[in-house]
Amino acid sequence: MMTLIDTLHRWTGGLVGLLLAMLGLSGAILVHKDAWVVLPHATDAQMQGTAHLAEFTQRIMDDPTTRPESILFATRGFGLDRLTYKGGAGAYLDQNGGLVTRWTSQWERPEIWLFDFHHHLFAGDWGEVIIGVAAICGLFFVVTGALLWLRTRKTFSFRLWPARMSRPAIMRHHRDLGIVMAPLLVLSLVTGVVLVFRPMAALLFGPGAPVRIDRSLAEPPPRTGKIAERLNWSAMIEMGRQRFPEAEVRSLTLPRSGNGLITLRMRSPEEWLPNGRTTLWFAADSGALVATRDAKHLPPEARGYNLLYPLHAAKVGGFLYRLVMTLSGLSLALLGTLAVWVFWFRRLVSPRGSG
Repeated sequence: MMTLIDTLHRWTGGLVGLLLAMLGLSGAILVHKDAWVVLPHATDAQMQGTAHLAEFTQRIMDDPTTRPESILFATRGFGLDRLTYKGGAGAYLDQNGGLVTRWTSQWERPEIWLFDFHHHLFAGDWGEVIIGVAAICGLFFVVTGALLWLRTRKTFSFRLWPARMSRPAIMRHHRDLGIVMAPLLVLSLVTGVVLVFRPMAALLFGPGAPVRIDRSLAEPPPRTGKIAERLNWSAMIEMGRQRFPEAEVRSLTLPRSGNGLITLRMRSPEEWLPNGRTTLWFAADSGALVATRDAKHLPPEARGYNLLYPLHAAKVGGFLYRLVMTLSGLSLALLGTLAVWVFWFRRLVSPRGSG
């Protein structure tokens, strides 16, 4: 039995290890995105005054010829507003509306293409599915690796790097580093899997949870009206603040897939999710309020599901938790890279090497 587990562990690692390594490394870099995106005004204090946001939004969205598809408002850790246009184009503005930088393709902004790689492998929904499958393989590695480690536990010796670059030393380092980092890897991989494959939320929140999550996070029924040339955008911001006075205004998005709804997302103080699930929907043809969702009133399964992304991306817990998830990502990168090296290039390593 253990021989079969060992064979499956090695072959799956040889085939998927490099992808997991790249996902781990990109995730570790993205955890600190707000620190390494160095632009003018990026460290400005966040401005969330209702009058300011209303005037800013009206000015940016008023002209149909220059109107972006979405505005992502500045956060406490990143002081620029981000505009998104069709075809991957976009711009950063300071919070008074001044242009800081613009781009015509995501390839001009490393934080954007790196995010696309980590979440979609540059392949949209299919890339997301591949990432989910790779994460399931990663969980398989953690479980089988722990079982295989039990046979050699008496020789345990923790090292950040192999003692030598010989095959036995690399394998020993792989086993011992893997068992130490297993809890962090499980946290990263489980949250990632459930975010990709929502039906697997049943494993965390019980049977029926995926259905309740889907129902509670669903948008209102689509409308047929097209977006009007002139709308009272400032009234949408003011309406959001009237309904949810303590919530942070996070994003405004034009209708997607012809659903006829403008979406205003807000983040209540008790929410961990960076952009929140507190939402208002407005008719694109008139600006009238269509529906609202208060994140405080979501069912427990949905509130639990909303915690997964902040945990996965280290959006809570401050610097110490970002450091924890950085270690998880770097460990995955190291384990995956060395697994591929040993599996595919072991003949290039001296057979005299020992662990």
